[in-house]
Amino acid sequence: MRLNTVATRSDTQVLATNKVLKNTYALLSMTLLFSALTAGLSMTLNLPHPGMIITMVGYFGLLFLTTRFSNSVWGLAFIFALTGFMGLTLGPILSMYISTFSNGSQLVMTALGGTGVIFLGLSGYALTSRKDFSFLGGFLMVGILVAFLTGIVAIFVPSMPGLSLAVSAMFILLMSGMILYQTSEIIHGGETNYILATITLYVSIYNLFLSLLQILGVFSGED
Repeated sequence: MRLNTVATRSDTQVLATNKVLKNTYALLSMTLLFSALTAGLSMTLNLPHPGMIITMVGYFGLLFLTTRFSNSVWGLAFIFALTGFMGLTLGPILSMYISTFSNGSQLVMTALGGTGVIFLGLSGYALTSRKDFSFLGGFLMVGILVAFLTGIVAIFVPSMPGLSLAVSAMFILLMSGMILYQTSEIIHGGETNYILATITLYVSIYNLFLSLLQILGVFSGED
């Protein structure tokens, strides 16, 4: 009787995990497409970049609302608002690369392809190996905070281009680790809210793409 009860609980946990995983990837796909749509709209309308302050306020404000209402239907509304907003801020950046570099379109597509390969590779590894990467949590939080603050310094000290490259390299490593960590959390039941899981993976992909694009622009860009 006890064995049957344990087996039933195990099956229930597996079903719940698979449901979270399925919902996460479905929502992630939709938010990425919506973000691409708003980025394309921003490029078509030639909208200016809103600036760092508005971007930060909009990002953290919508992130807070998404997290606050992650257990209700409002969470879905706010996650699309957040990813749509991030797409609007991405459009002017893409336009700048395309207009500044003669191979700008190639740089964007290469960064996009690299992001896809890294995400699929790391997610696939976490899913197939089923290793527990929860030990990365504390390191990633501290690393992201350090990289974020260093990035702000790099913005106000443009005379140190090497600092910006270092920040981009840091974000590539940190976002790769975050993909492993979040996928592992879903698999092992550490994350049961697919909205929160989606936003973590989306932000990781977004920052990974921008960091790759910046590095490619420095080393492969043609004026």
